[in-house]
Formats: sequence, structure tokens, C-alpha cells
Amino acid sequence: MTVDAIQEAIKQLPEPERRRLADWLEELEAQAWDEQIERDFSPGGPGIPFLEEVKREIAEGKTQSFEEGLRQFHKSRQ
Repeated sequence: MTVDAIQEAIKQLPEPERRRLADWLEELEAQAWDEQIERDFSPGGPGIPFLEEVKREIAEGKTQSFEEGLRQFHKSRQ
């Protein structure tokens, strides 16, 4: 079955069934995202160097709170 055929079949579904399918697809994508994050930030994963950099910047005092960043953002837009 092709994607085009699947899309055409979906168009024929009643609205409640389309919503059910959309919910299922959304959950499937969320699960795939969670699995990707798990792989990226597991030991040896490609996200580990970034995580180490963030930890270093926090330890060196190079970060600010979310609230302070938000205040500065709003101030810059005035």
C-alpha cells in the first residue's frame, strides 16, 4: 500500500475515526521522540557533549534563570 492510497483511505473515514487515527499517530510520534531523546542522552549518545557543556556553563556561572532571561527578552522588545 502506498502513502497516497493510505491518504485517500483516510479521507474516506468518518470524523470520529479520523480523530482516533490522528490521536494514535500523535502518540506514535511522541513515543518515537521520547526514544530518540533517550538514545541521544544515554551514555555515549550524541547529546552528551552538549549536556556536559551546559553543566560546565552552569558551574562557571555563565547562565541565568529563566525568569531573568524572560525579563531581558521583554525589555529588549520595548
